[in-house]
Amino acid sequence: MNCYYIIGLRVDHRRSNALNLQKALTEFGCNIRLRVGLHETSEEFCSDDGVIMLQACGDRATIDRMVESFNAMEGVSAKMMDLN
Repeated sequence: MNCYYIIGLRVDHRRSNALNLQKALTEFGCNIRLRVGLHETSEEFCSDDGVIMLQACGDRATIDRMVESFNAMEGVSAKMMDLN
C-alpha cells in the first residue's frame, strides 16, 4: 500500500463546516495514517479558519476520491502531494 500521500486542507469557517468534514474524514478513516489540525488560538482569540494535514495510504484512485470529496465541500480546499 502506498503511504506517502500528503493532503493539505484549508478549512474556512471550521465551526460550521466541522460536521460535514468529519463525515468525510470518517468515510476515508482507514486510509488516513496521520491527522494534524492547526488553527490560531490564544486566551482571547480562537480562529474560525484552520489547516489540516493528512498522511494518506491507499491506491491513487482512492486518494483522488478523498481529495475530490474534500474539495466538493463549501469552505474546504484540498491539495495533494504524491511522495511515493
